[in-house]
Amino acid sequence: MTNAPVAKKIPTTRTHHGDTFTDSYEWLREKENPEVLAHLEAEQAFTDSVTGHQEQLRQAIFEEIKNRTQETDLSVPYRRDQWWYYLRMEEGKQYAIHCRVPAIDTGDQVADWTPPAIVPGEPIPGEQVILDGNAEAEGKPFFSLGGQALTRNHRLLAYAVDHAGDERFTLRIKDLETGTLLADEIAGIFYGLAFSPDGQEIFYTVVDDSWRPYQVKSHRLGTDSAEDTVIYQEDDLGMWTGFELSADRNLLLISVGCSEYSESWILDFADREAGLRQVISRDEGVLYDVDPVTVGGQQQLLVTHNRKARNSMVSLVPLSELTKPLNEQQWTTVLAHSDTVRVNGTASNASHAFISVRQDTTEKVLLLPLDRLEGTPLEPGFDEALCTVELSLAEFNAPQIRLNYTSFVTPPRVYDYVLATGELLLRKESPVLGGYDPADYVAEREWAVAADGVKVPLSVIRRADTPRDGGNPAVIYGYGSYEVSMDPGFAIPRLSLLDRGIVFVIAHIRGGGELGRGWYEDGKKLTKKNTFTDFVAATDWLAASGWADPARIAALGGSAGGLLMGAILNLAPEKYAAVVAQVPFVDALTTILDPDLPLSALEWEEWGNPITDPEVYQYMKDYTPYENVRAVNYPKIAAVTSLNDTRVLYVEPAKWVQVLRETTTGSEPIVLKIEMDGGHGGASGRYEGWKTRAWDYAFLADALGAVEPVDSVVSVS
Repeated sequence: MTNAPVAKKIPTTRTHHGDTFTDSYEWLREKENPEVLAHLEAEQAFTDSVTGHQEQLRQAIFEEIKNRTQETDLSVPYRRDQWWYYLRMEEGKQYAIHCRVPAIDTGDQVADWTPPAIVPGEPIPGEQVILDGNAEAEGKPFFSLGGQALTRNHRLLAYAVDHAGDERFTLRIKDLETGTLLADEIAGIFYGLAFSPDGQEIFYTVVDDSWRPYQVKSHRLGTDSAEDTVIYQEDDLGMWTGFELSADRNLLLISVGCSEYSESWILDFADREAGLRQVISRDEGVLYDVDPVTVGGQQQLLVTHNRKARNSMVSLVPLSELTKPLNEQQWTTVLAHSDTVRVNGTASNASHAFISVRQDTTEKVLLLPLDRLEGTPLEPGFDEALCTVELSLAEFNAPQIRLNYTSFVTPPRVYDYVLATGELLLRKESPVLGGYDPADYVAEREWAVAADGVKVPLSVIRRADTPRDGGNPAVIYGYGSYEVSMDPGFAIPRLSLLDRGIVFVIAHIRGGGELGRGWYEDGKKLTKKNTFTDFVAATDWLAASGWADPARIAALGGSAGGLLMGAILNLAPEKYAAVVAQVPFVDALTTILDPDLPLSALEWEEWGNPITDPEVYQYMKDYTPYENVRAVNYPKIAAVTSLNDTRVLYVEPAKWVQVLRETTTGSEPIVLKIEMDGGHGGASGRYEGWKTRAWDYAFLADALGAVEPVDSVVSVS
């Protein structure tokens, strides 16, 4: 195809607060309309034609990713009761194989909690395959797991599968002794599963018509799912509902919340007749979560909250205090508020509390014994300044916890931290094949200055031999919403960009959470434009830094980061040689004005409510990308989407590219790449994921003239 598809125009109007907007392409929302599907297929054919010359580059990047990855591999086994559980990956297979082997108790605690030595690709004595993702996906266009749960006797496995990409899952239950599926099957559930202590009841979440999780339900095994009990129902359209088990698995914890306040409920399995017990009412306006612990023989709650604590703090609250009004309750401070430390939350086991915090943009874990909560927290030490440390497992009675560690240049590592001694035991570093040497790469912290004088942190990742001569290609990435932080992490695909001489920059812009709650609040609602101008300021820093050629800078972002891409294209299109906008939220105002669309009402706490507030309406109208396309020379643009995405509907980028093409005064291609069998994350399966990443990176590298690895780099073979 030589000409881009042109969708017909069917004008529709919307009027709010005296403003009328005419939309010629809203009809593309009709997903089941054959004419819409034909148009989307034509868009993909056009994209294939325009980018066909990149196929060799895409294949090269895919092969580089594949050749650097140990395809037959396994996770570090973790112990739960009398079993070691782990995942296996096999060469040529798309999905993980979930397995277990029996644990042996010898009386030697160190030996009993040392993972068994399992060699990838070799037979494993006593192994049981409990779930093979490849078998589950066979003959299906898509496969994703939405949760798993085991009964306490480890006989039954509950799991949820999605075969469309729309994140609506079907619950199935497998008898691991016989290998058969129970008759119990429930369609249309959401993420999250948990069994009751007796294994006769399974808890799950249901979404409403706008894809908002609003019910926690209970299914008793062997009964008709039509008889399932609603444990909790949330009718506020702006609130999200979820649940989890307490660390000892004796309590069901239901959480309801938005980005500004929340509410928690506790169900004690030992006292079901008492029903749900409220912790703090949402009417108090507190954003919090709870972690039940036993301290001094008394049942208490570790509460992470923002009462007089913008960055949150941790307090200890006896359950008995909940009967009193909030302002009369006696709370004990465990971790005080700090203007420079953001407290993310807690976890616990029988002996310790573990507190996730963020300081100087990076995430770390603090530890406190439950019998000495008033003491100074311990912190496992690591050498790199730009790194991420996360708690991945804290089994209730285990003598150790599991930590995940990574940085921009260090492949993921798994450590066990011995609670009694503070010893860090390295269990695995993910292999990178092809002679990878971390010393060949550098990650540095830099700072851009925003229009209002605020300093914006940047992570600059490059090859160590990259010359600072002002001539390099560069890609700048950003997100900047929902208090989500872009933490240091290793990525094999990114090496394919770095080895082509591309400098990769992550802009930690306002709206994210890198510098605390204030950093988030200064990039949401009526300060949202800071997110976009911060990114432009970061681009200006890059252009003037000497690391990049100002004419060879491309931008990348997805979802809310796709909104960012649309906004910066309207603000400063001349600063970018190309932009890839992944599942981009570019028609934000239309979406949020319709509470019946998926997740729209939940978005009001992030962006404001333009339905009721004319100031919010006008503010959003000033930046929403679809309504601010203007007659300028736009660069090369690729909008990447999926037909079954329920978070950002395909119609947003489909409409956006139509308006971009008819408005631009330039001649650069603007394409829509659509995955007809994918969801918000694109197609399923690791190889398909690599192909997707290779497509995006090839589009950028081609636009930057960085097709071949630089001379000093030896290609992976």
